[in-house]
Amino acid sequence: MIIDRRFNGPPDTGNGGYTAGLVASQLEVAGDEVAEVTLRQPPPLATPLRVVPTGQGIEVYAEREQPVAEARPVRFDEPMVPAVSYDEAVDAAARYPGFADHPFPTCYVCGPQRPDGLRIFPGPLPDGRGTAAPWTVPEDVTAVTVWAALDCPGGWAIIAPGRPYVLGRMAARVLSVPPAGAGCVVVGAVVATEGRKAQVRSTVYGPGGEPLGYARSTWLAI
Repeated sequence: MIIDRRFNGPPDTGNGGYTAGLVASQLEVAGDEVAEVTLRQPPPLATPLRVVPTGQGIEVYAEREQPVAEARPVRFDEPMVPAVSYDEAVDAAARYPGFADHPFPTCYVCGPQRPDGLRIFPGPLPDGRGTAAPWTVPEDVTAVTVWAALDCPGGWAIIAPGRPYVLGRMAARVLSVPPAGAGCVVVGAVVATEGRKAQVRSTVYGPGGEPLGYARSTWLAI
């Protein structure tokens, strides 16, 4: 398994959601279970990663036996973040804080300096309801892309100027992979905070308002 250089979050490491989705794709789950992925260190780019089955899931290692991530099947009954209209998402994205202050402006998902990225710019919704952004689905969309799209909108519900966070753990259910070119909406919301940890949720909705995927994540302040 290799994370291509274009799928970065911070400049030299993998985007958390994309990495989690890629790791999740290596784990077989059954019934109502989904993969829950924990990132153990910043995922290296363009580096062969070794996937090792364990009794409870899989572990992913880089060179020198450094643990990068682990995944295990879990029950998943998280509620979805309530939908907003496409116009509301466009309005929120105009207030995206990352346009003025972004810890990783070349992030594949939400970086304003990435014309070849997903261009998801989650801005605040009124009354503190969370974040929303429109998303035009790329040509090379896969289930892993949906994991990536679910990542940053949750993070931007907690990120503040001078207070960067990174993804630590993520579990997601992808209901459907949208077609290329579809105009979707991604929403995120904070559930709870404790110290440097934040629990968030995110949901992707399709052009007709149908849910395409949803996630719960733990973000860590750095």
